[in-house]
Amino acid sequence: MSVDREELLAAWRVEEERHREGWDFSYLQGRLTEEEPPWDFDTSCRTALREAEHVLDLGTGGGERLLSLADDLPADVIATEGWEPNVPIAAARLAPRGIPVVRYDPETPDEAMPFEAGQFDLVLNRHEALDARELYRVLAPGGVFLTQQVGGDDFTEAHEIFGSPASYPDHTLDNIATSLREAGFLIEDSAEWKGRMVFHDIGALVYYFNLVPWDVPNDFAVDRYADTLLDLHQRPPTFTKSRFWLRAVKPEP
Repeated sequence: MSVDREELLAAWRVEEERHREGWDFSYLQGRLTEEEPPWDFDTSCRTALREAEHVLDLGTGGGERLLSLADDLPADVIATEGWEPNVPIAAARLAPRGIPVVRYDPETPDEAMPFEAGQFDLVLNRHEALDARELYRVLAPGGVFLTQQVGGDDFTEAHEIFGSPASYPDHTLDNIATSLREAGFLIEDSAEWKGRMVFHDIGALVYYFNLVPWDVPNDFAVDRYADTLLDLHQRPPTFTKSRFWLRAVKPEP
């Protein structure tokens, strides 16, 4: 039993230290099964891009998702990223397309977007925090804000297992929609959904936790939570996946 334990922990330590770039989850292919929302956010983005001339991608991560939309991007596109390790990664990936990456963190109190009022006619946001009033300011009249978000009740089971409170419990469709309406937006469409995410081995879970550290305790480490991980190894976990999306428009005068 002790040999098995040490072999498992050694394998999980490797996953804990494995190099990661941006928000690329392709390494977990075949080790993670997850349901997807009934809407197609990428298709919604493509449709909006075809009608836009000045686009902001808010929270681009490593630039992966924006590049997947490359065929529909206009000439004028700017991306932001708030997590420092991702900034140089995104900049290197997007530079060949002529897309600059600006460091901006919507969660920094009172930090204004480094853009002019009315500069964009489309802002895309996939799983990034937002400042409704700043969004309203940088969008031109008639401009569109399109976002998909992770719900505050995402990965509830992980918080219960590891004894950590949810990082953003108030991050709900209702609350985000309310903040946008208060800023002056009109909500044109929205929906929310919950599904399942199944990890087929604990090494995959460890790797995933290091991509999304807000879903586990701040002190998460394989050795610190070895007993919990070994217990999970006996019964591979299923977690709740929570998503919502909306489309908002800044009214014409």
